[in-house]
Amino acid sequence: MVSTACPDAKRDCTAPRSGASLRRNVGPSQWTGFACPPNPNPLRLLHSGACRLPLLFPTNMKYSPHSVSNRRLFALATLAVLAGPAGATGFRLPDQDAFATARGEAFAATADNPSAIFYNPAGITQLDGQQFRAGVYGIKTDSNFTSPAGQEFDNLHDLHAIPQFFYTVKPDGRSVAFGLGIYSPFGLSNEWPDNTGFRTLGLRGRLTYLTINPVVAWEVLPGLSLAAGPTANFADTDLRQGFATPLPGFGDVFSFEGHGWAAGFNAGLLWKITEQVQVGLNYRSATTVDFKGHTQLTAPVNARPPASAEWDFPQNVVAGISYRPTPDWNLEFNVDWTGWDRLNTVLVHQAPLPDAPIVLNWESSFYYEFGATRYLANGWSVSGGYIFNENSVPDANYNPIVADLNRHFWSVGVGHRGERFDFDVAYQFGWGPERTVVGSAASLAGQTADGRYEFVSHALFVTVGARF
Repeated sequence: MVSTACPDAKRDCTAPRSGASLRRNVGPSQWTGFACPPNPNPLRLLHSGACRLPLLFPTNMKYSPHSVSNRRLFALATLAVLAGPAGATGFRLPDQDAFATARGEAFAATADNPSAIFYNPAGITQLDGQQFRAGVYGIKTDSNFTSPAGQEFDNLHDLHAIPQFFYTVKPDGRSVAFGLGIYSPFGLSNEWPDNTGFRTLGLRGRLTYLTINPVVAWEVLPGLSLAAGPTANFADTDLRQGFATPLPGFGDVFSFEGHGWAAGFNAGLLWKITEQVQVGLNYRSATTVDFKGHTQLTAPVNARPPASAEWDFPQNVVAGISYRPTPDWNLEFNVDWTGWDRLNTVLVHQAPLPDAPIVLNWESSFYYEFGATRYLANGWSVSGGYIFNENSVPDANYNPIVADLNRHFWSVGVGHRGERFDFDVAYQFGWGPERTVVGSAASLAGQTADGRYEFVSHALFVTVGARF
């Protein structure tokens, strides 16, 4: 038995540490479980790590924003759900075209179909007339976690389908081209069982991020093109995790749901140095989405106050060089940098409660991409590619909702270009070698993300196009 001070300084409570004693009858003025110091400051407690939330609260408790003790409780609940990088559930999605994916995304210096709007918009000056391209990237992910005790768990939400659409037009005899792209540069989701041992760090994370991107490209000199365009970005997120108790099946879940818009831009350069060598540069600006929605606690306190949070999404730079030893071969290498170090600390606002800081402290990372295409007779082609993707999340701030680790991707594909219509099909295999996380920050219930993580994915990409 452990005797500590309850959240209300006027009461004392004695709390057993045994989970078997948690379901006793509790009066409306009693608390069971670990308790915090009197009159805790939640912003200070986030950084000190000295406070542990109660493991069980009376179910007949009513939430009122005018109740000082309930406001304090809900502020601590906010910190419990947001004390890790669970908001950064949006993996970056570089896969926007089956031909490019078959080449390991090494496409910035080739950029010769309408998906260049994403990969390098300067490339659309190579496209005559009107052209469109649309596709679906379907991926099955398998993230595996092994706890320090040796128990294994697999993620629950493993199937995803991401569509994209691109359209370009270049008037006859003009050096200017126009394009419109609709695609998702960030997204996917993750969900874990309730009994992993880290439920108070994360149960589920989902992000939908949709970009509308008109562009203008200009061939300034023969073989040298520049392009730029604005982006309108809509994002919607749903983040959930256990509230206070580390015990599965209790039903205490805290969530944040919100959506918002952000503006940005992209720009590109394509330079054909010789008939064999071409270089490309693509830039995508950072954006900040002001998510507006609500937080919600399902147990033991029913509450749904409005909430908002500004989330930073990173800038991205890709540089590539294409070498064509003969007209039948195209070899390309890209270096792809993403500025994840922009994700530092996020403030969640939920009046009348104080702002809750979320410490992320991610690190910038690189993709290294290599691709090759062999052009065959009658418009057919075959491609292959490889990517090495560095992880961005240090052990100290690791969260299973993101489950980030170094990854390798291998891809192959086949395509056909006819007089009016074309298509490409690509298969991609992803593998993340085992990563052991040690010393990760604990939730307010004392749970950590420590353990071993592995990743495997299988993706099928189909893209079709037409020219007019």
